[in-house]
Amino acid sequence: MTTMYVCPADGTRAPVESLAWCCPVCRGPWDLDFEASPVPLKSLSSRVNSLWRYEEALPLSAPVTTLGEGRTPLVPLTSSVSAKLDFLMPTLSFKDRGAVMLAELARRLGPERVIADSSGNAGTAIAAYCARAGLPCTVYLPESTSPKKTEQIRAHGARLERVPGDREATARAARAAAGEPGTFYASHVHNPYFLHGTKTYVYELWEDLGGRLPETIVVPVGNGTLLLGAALAIAELSAHGLIDGRPALIAVQTEAVSPLATAFRAGAEELRAPAESAPTLAEGIAIPNPPRARQILRAVRASGGTFRTVTEDQLRAAQLDLASRGLFVESTAVACWAAVRDEGDGTSGADETDRAGLSVVVPLCGAGAKTGLAPAAGAGGQSAQ
Repeated sequence: MTTMYVCPADGTRAPVESLAWCCPVCRGPWDLDFEASPVPLKSLSSRVNSLWRYEEALPLSAPVTTLGEGRTPLVPLTSSVSAKLDFLMPTLSFKDRGAVMLAELARRLGPERVIADSSGNAGTAIAAYCARAGLPCTVYLPESTSPKKTEQIRAHGARLERVPGDREATARAARAAAGEPGTFYASHVHNPYFLHGTKTYVYELWEDLGGRLPETIVVPVGNGTLLLGAALAIAELSAHGLIDGRPALIAVQTEAVSPLATAFRAGAEELRAPAESAPTLAEGIAIPNPPRARQILRAVRASGGTFRTVTEDQLRAAQLDLASRGLFVESTAVACWAAVRDEGDGTSGADETDRAGLSVVVPLCGAGAKTGLAPAAGAGGQSAQ
């Protein structure tokens, strides 16, 4: 069966070769009409040590653009909570999982240019993989993006377009350029190939835990690409009879920017109104109007999960706590640990071989080198991006 884009809202379809970045009817994001095959757990040990080992579950194969992404370690924080170290990726964030899929697709389609928009990490990942693929790339960024991230993007040879205003203004500027002829819009929000990359996060958990998943998977949510990828993988593994039960998805936002948490608590199926942009240390999830809001809310509810919000002080404390354990990650990446760390038994360094009791996994999805240590309260905070 030919893989095609399909709109989850109205069923409109389009070939992936068309460079159509959104549904032409409702302007919403695409899903992918693709049926994954079962991944044979017992044969994985002999395969390439990257996310491409799950070839049966991926809509692309035999990549040229790979940088060895994936297969990040799972380490214990307490006897019941483990962290998956997705900051140990080629560009130091989990966004490499989806970016390699978009760059590989773009390489095969041969556009004149690739554009992306980002608060930093997705743009860095797209820039790096476009460099690997030999594709010209332009990244749209908010003016407030941290200098370390913009420097990383420039280092990969991408052109920068700095946009006044917040993350939403940046997205609008990129979408205005996305319709130009010969343009591939490498949107980590609108293009479902990105979600089929992020779903490998859960396939790795499944493999590392010997064919099972933890009771709870906690994810930071802005545009929801990791959460929706996780939900996709869980659905595939369940449909193929490869897991006994489905884990609950716990979505984490900041109190400063929490439109999805607000809608979830109100019992709404979609956002009633975009949130106000507000300064937050967790720049990567400060998204006031995520295009896939309806899908995110549905996925969390279907899993039996919930939303949690964290304060700026909790983010600061969690970053320092992780650093004291040897893990220096950016302030967005500590949000999940901030949401659950008070629930553990405080035991650090649980037995690596004792996986039977593992109940919660949190992602550490961006390196601290990207933003530095969060400033102390009252010392001049970072602005949302």
